[in-house]
Amino acid sequence: MDFGSLGLSAGPLNVWIIWILPFVGALIIPAAARVSKNSSGYVAVAFALASAVSAATLIPLALHNQEIHNQIPWISSIGLKAGILADPLAAIMTNVVAWISFLIFVYSLGYMKGDKDLMRFFFWMSFFIGSMQLIVLSDNFLQLFFGWEGVGLASYALVGFWYRDKKKDHVGTEGRTVLGLLDYYSPTQAGMKAFIMTKVGDIMMLAGMFLIFAFAGTFGFRELAANTSWATAMSSQNLLIPAAILLFGGAIGKSAQFPLNEWLLEAMTGPTSVSALIHAATMVKAGVFLVARLGPLFFALAAAGLNMDQFFEVVAWVGAITAFLLATQGMVHTEIKKVLAYSTGSQIGYMMMALGIAGLSRQFVDGYTAGFFHLISHAMFKASLFMAAGSLLHVVGSRFMTDMGGLRRLMPKTYIFMWAAGLGLMGAPFITTGFWSKDAIFGAVYQSGNTWALPIFIMAVITAVMTTFYTTRMIGMVFFGNKSKHVEHLEKDGYHVHEASPVMWIPYGILAALTIGVGVLGLTFEHEIHNIFTTYLSSTFGIHSQIGAVATESQQLLGGFLEGVNPIALIASLSAFAIGFVLGYVFYIGRFADPAKFVNSNIVFYAIHKFFLNRWYLDALINWTFVVGPLYLARGIYRYFEDKVMEGFNLVPEKTMAGGARILQSTQTGISQSYLYVFGAGILIVVLLLFI
Repeated sequence: MDFGSLGLSAGPLNVWIIWILPFVGALIIPAAARVSKNSSGYVAVAFALASAVSAATLIPLALHNQEIHNQIPWISSIGLKAGILADPLAAIMTNVVAWISFLIFVYSLGYMKGDKDLMRFFFWMSFFIGSMQLIVLSDNFLQLFFGWEGVGLASYALVGFWYRDKKKDHVGTEGRTVLGLLDYYSPTQAGMKAFIMTKVGDIMMLAGMFLIFAFAGTFGFRELAANTSWATAMSSQNLLIPAAILLFGGAIGKSAQFPLNEWLLEAMTGPTSVSALIHAATMVKAGVFLVARLGPLFFALAAAGLNMDQFFEVVAWVGAITAFLLATQGMVHTEIKKVLAYSTGSQIGYMMMALGIAGLSRQFVDGYTAGFFHLISHAMFKASLFMAAGSLLHVVGSRFMTDMGGLRRLMPKTYIFMWAAGLGLMGAPFITTGFWSKDAIFGAVYQSGNTWALPIFIMAVITAVMTTFYTTRMIGMVFFGNKSKHVEHLEKDGYHVHEASPVMWIPYGILAALTIGVGVLGLTFEHEIHNIFTTYLSSTFGIHSQIGAVATESQQLLGGFLEGVNPIALIASLSAFAIGFVLGYVFYIGRFADPAKFVNSNIVFYAIHKFFLNRWYLDALINWTFVVGPLYLARGIYRYFEDKVMEGFNLVPEKTMAGGARILQSTQTGISQSYLYVFGAGILIVVLLLFI
């Protein structure tokens, strides 16, 4: 394939080094740290930049619907090769991961300055990026799974990075309980929780992979698409849908979807750079990418006559439930990073919803484009919001929004950038990427023609209202009103609350600007992605879009630059933003009403608020069911069965043998006459027996 005509030199080597370079950087970082403690950060940034530049060479491939597929020998006994696949899907995703990760690495130079474990931090961050890029660029399940486990390992190390478990590094409120359990987590607890909960999904994914391998004899994505006889054989034995849902289980775990969503909220114990990396560009997007990688294959199987509706229904409903569930919790919590964590799980629910509804739709490409467009959009504004939140924590020294307030004059740059990125999260009309990507999801759901379209559409719109509300609430609590007592105490002690250093605010400023800049061109940007995926899906999977279909009369009335936008979806987007923003403004910016008085004014409002604040009791119930309950059961079994019954039973042969030994011992007198009497008695008994 000749890539010279594309303007950039893109070849197999470029693709291999995209994921290899971060691993090389991770290996060099310990050696560099021996020379200079701060050099580990610069090495990590340099390799992240090199990987991003290599990723940029793949952009022309996406624009021209070309791909690079290269393989090398790996496990010859089963005919498995290691390989890279840089098709339009991977080309776009690898650039999202590479460039946002690079900006987060630059930000980390300022955020982590002075930390005594810099080498360990940047080692795992680089390892994280390499593992994520391996997921994106692998051409087979097994190789992808190595990257999958790599991000899991790195997240465990980074979520529990401050393993000394100081109080300032915990999440939750000290002393607060839910159903008798502390809602207060240390870094080591949070890291272990993330590791174990994601492993539940990983085991499901592994089972699905090997189930397919047992029928197909290959892990390769291209090989599975080229010969689908394996799917027919699995379907005849009713194993195709279970295998597909098992694979989706891996995505549920990694992307923190219901019911494996609870680990994501405690993951805020890690440094904010880690939160930005996990929530914006890497780990939680891995599940979305996996569904985007497999979705077209399963839809093509459905087009060939195999029923895959149940799989896509599960994806759509899991996404819808997660989006709604976590948005409700984001409205009531006061820890700024936790609010953003709830938001992340909720927004990923939107992506899953779109990818699921795509498989149930007459126009697969619409839902597919909408879900992936929202992934790109979310990566920009959420990374910006997390890094800005890190600056607030860095300067104010508290993770609670109630300890902030009135900061817009003290931190003007962060204030502006959080507004820009926050408007993207809210879906502010016409000027943000978030508006166009959410509108695309609403349109794809509403136009899908599926039985479940209307209830999912309603849940999506309600979630959008809540998203706008909690984002406005966050900005209002942080930047408006009077200074908190915490800030006043800092100033009385001589500490001046000030703007973060340029190395910190420039990265999230760039992403905030892109949220607005790309948003202004949002419809054009969306159309370009739509065209890329239309061509890609048609040429690779035979999934054709109804290009040039006649617009409905109501769509034609929109005219101009809104051509193709569904009017119902547009009205829903505008209404959701307006309702959520007005409510947020009334309570938290204009301060026309006191939210605390409003909540306590009615027992119903109070109960709902408590229910949301207690996380629908899901976290407590999971802990009781899988941690505390089993521990109580194990202790009870030990105390009342093992210690009493089993140990008591074990004493029977012991006592019997000891008693027998004492009897035998009593016969050993050491007196010769006694032995002669016993010997004589024995002979007499034998003689008598012979005469009987």
